Amino acid sequence: MEHLYEAFDLKLRSVPSKFSRFLKNSINWNHRLISISGARGTGKTTLILQHIKEEFGTPSKEVLYVDVSHFYFSTNTILNLADDFYKKGGKYLFLDEIHKYPDWSTEIKQIFDTYSELYVVFTGSSILEIEKGGADLSRRLVKYFLPGLSFREFLSIEQGINLDVVNLNQIPANHMAIAHEIVVQVRPLASFADYLKYGYYPFFTEGKDVYPDKLQSTLNQILEVDLPAAVSIDYSSILKLKKLLSIISASVPFKPNMNKIAILTGVSRPTLTRLFELLERAQLINSLHSSVKGIQQMAKIDKVYLNNTNIMEVLAPDNANKGNLRETFFFNQLKYSHTVELPKAGDFIADGRWLFEIGGKDKSSKQIDGHPDAYVVADDIETGYNHKIPLWLFGFLY
Repeated sequence: MEHLYEAFDLKLRSVPSKFSRFLKNSINWNHRLISISGARGTGKTTLILQHIKEEFGTPSKEVLYVDVSHFYFSTNTILNLADDFYKKGGKYLFLDEIHKYPDWSTEIKQIFDTYSELYVVFTGSSILEIEKGGADLSRRLVKYFLPGLSFREFLSIEQGINLDVVNLNQIPANHMAIAHEIVVQVRPLASFADYLKYGYYPFFTEGKDVYPDKLQSTLNQILEVDLPAAVSIDYSSILKLKKLLSIISASVPFKPNMNKIAILTGVSRPTLTRLFELLERAQLINSLHSSVKGIQQMAKIDKVYLNNTNIMEVLAPDNANKGNLRETFFFNQLKYSHTVELPKAGDFIADGRWLFEIGGKDKSSKQIDGHPDAYVVADDIETGYNHKIPLWLFGFLY
């Protein structure tokens, strides 16, 4: 266990402190069992290390951070670790990358039930099906999800200023005043195109010139490392996932014809449905379903987008036109904390109420006229007027 403390100390010394993700202050760290999931590269490790540094200062016998891919676990279990740690005075155990540990849910449950004074926080891939784990964690576990950077967070890093989160319910009626307050602090349009290209993953701070290569490597690791570690999948299925992702990225937003895609990928329709589900859980795509309810619509995917605009810039640079980028950005930023569906008219309907049509600064509202809560979301404007809202403002929702 001595090597684990040494590795922990090295990690803690190098953790950045200038900026922290929004989720850190939203977590109730007093719960005994907490999970933080999210895609690779969104900053889960940095988040928990920053919390440890702020809360505990330095490593001590009471707190331990461990990456479960450490060689220690080739001959030891996390249950062994928890037992040893607890008996030596440990109180707060942080387990990183739990999806790389086989049968993790059973041992986490046993740790929770056995050591009543031990607090456990673990991070894992968004691919994890915690509800379907081998052990029933639902009654014990408090779950959090960390998406990539919002446009607000990107501006905070780039400009070095604190900008407040905006609630979606405030935007329709008050967007002019809200945008005014933001614009006096920062010029959002000056950085918006940069965010769409390289601002979603925090590792852009390591160098914008190498960002595309790092993102390509991250996508490969999600498919080749995180996915097989979290779910039962063979190599041929990974190749089919890559092929499916390539088909989607070549035409986004993508209206899936399941029969045609099944022929192109060489898989059955049930398998294809499973592949779409895995890509979405891996935070590589976002699927849009119709707001029209019915038995036939329940499982139908009406449109598929790449998860965020940065992925589009890497996988489909030739298809990264403004219309696609705008819709992908809007869907991505709203989906974190809102229900987003495809309406009969317009581009998106949020929480079953707010109807949005996405476009450029000259976009008209004729396609959504008659709806009581209909708004045009326009790119290339700093502030809006009446029922026209600037697109960038929806990047302030978290």
